[in-house]
Amino acid sequence: MNAPLPDVPEVRVVGLPQLTQGFDLVERLDLSMHLKVHGPLEPMSGERLAQLAENISLRGRGGAGFPFAQKLRAVAKAAIRRGVRPVVVINASEDEPACRKDTVMVNRAPHLILDGALLAAEALGARTLIVAVTRNSTEISIRAALAERGLSDRRGQQLRARVQRNPERMVSGEASAIIRAINGGPALPPGRRERAAESGVAGAPTLLSNAETFAQLAVAARIGARRYGHTGLENEPGTVMLTVSGAVARPMVIEVPTGVPMRYVLQLAGAPPVPQGVLTGGYHGNWIDAAATHEAVISRESLANVGGALGAGAILPIGQETCPLGEAQRVANWLAAETAGQCGPCKLGLPAAAGGLSDVINGGGPAALEALREVTQAVKGRGACKHPDGSARFFSSTLSAFTDDLAAHVLHGGCGRETVGVLPLPGPSGQEAEESIPSGEKLAVDWTLCQGHGICAEIVPELIRMGADGYPSVAEAAVPMHLRGRAQRGVRRCPALALRIEQAPAPRGSKPALPPGGDRKALGSGQG
Repeated sequence: MNAPLPDVPEVRVVGLPQLTQGFDLVERLDLSMHLKVHGPLEPMSGERLAQLAENISLRGRGGAGFPFAQKLRAVAKAAIRRGVRPVVVINASEDEPACRKDTVMVNRAPHLILDGALLAAEALGARTLIVAVTRNSTEISIRAALAERGLSDRRGQQLRARVQRNPERMVSGEASAIIRAINGGPALPPGRRERAAESGVAGAPTLLSNAETFAQLAVAARIGARRYGHTGLENEPGTVMLTVSGAVARPMVIEVPTGVPMRYVLQLAGAPPVPQGVLTGGYHGNWIDAAATHEAVISRESLANVGGALGAGAILPIGQETCPLGEAQRVANWLAAETAGQCGPCKLGLPAAAGGLSDVINGGGPAALEALREVTQAVKGRGACKHPDGSARFFSSTLSAFTDDLAAHVLHGGCGRETVGVLPLPGPSGQEAEESIPSGEKLAVDWTLCQGHGICAEIVPELIRMGADGYPSVAEAAVPMHLRGRAQRGVRRCPALALRIEQAPAPRGSKPALPPGGDRKALGSGQG
């Protein structure tokens, strides 16, 4: 199985470095070295800064790709209208197992990120700067960088700066979850759509953007829009930070100008010459095939044209030796375990979709495939946050990208290949990582005993819900570690002794044996 990515993997650069300038000199650019490498930075007015961002077509680098200038102007307008000071938040919460580019930047060039954020804070008249992180290494580095600048959260300072440490969970990196945590709540999306530019931290207009976005702003402010535009494509100028992992010889973070061929980036990391598929944009992204990788260049538009996504800059090829549906199943289980537990599509839909994919892989046939498509479609557009939509995108893309393998599993019971486990997932160390991974066990019901009491659905609603027929519908997905205790309690409290825990089948091509005293319903897609 592939090991989790280190916080700071190998870093490479194609062409002249911008964000990674000075990385060849030291492991971490402290303030003194940062100024020697990049030079001083002059403040700008709000409109001039917005115009700069507009001229370089700067979009958020955290995945959503929202125009930075538009966000900056919205915050400024709201602050002036309401007569309150805005807040600036750096989102350095890189919670996806396949992404490390922001973590690399925080660990190695924290002052470039702070430059961009402080530039925005001064332009907006903000008096509060908050940096949201999830990892020990990023917290240590950013705290040291703030101390090097004499910034703290002490009263009386012109700008108060502090670090917000959140759990390392997929949903905790969403903007609304970060603001909710800063405001004293759990690091989860609030379940309602609010514009941070209008009401964010403590109800104030809030400029929240990704760490790389602020670093790009700092580079452009130093060299100017014209020189910045000399690198990369005309409509998407500058460089992009990518995390390349999966079936590669050397997992790495690469800074590349936009317009560089995708095949060159893959070659640089030692990917297979003809990959079976490449997941672009991370675990909320899209798969593209080998032909598309030869056609695409690194840009938001080019990847979208071949059915891919730039997203948060994660690129993950897989080789011909592994079962792509099995690889997707591992990610599907992780996505289901990352639920915020606050809405039906996330809490029930994602485990059901992961279970449906397992049923397809394990020989459930055309009925299982149709059930999976229905569940995936039902999840879209109905979640309280972006996690259900992003996960549904991953499921749909998997079904579209690997039609031959899908046919082999649906019609012939398997493709004959093992699941190698090349897509990185959290390791077993650490409480947050443990909570994010499946336990290797699943819940099953002996339908000859079940009387529909519904106690199990009350104890562990994330995995069990009551169907229209009055009987429990059990998600096929593996029980996440953080729900294992409640699952065991549900088994103990079942009056009819119908609920049990058994080992989840490995995502192989073979059909699993039925449990003693059970039928296909006990291992199926949980539709009945």
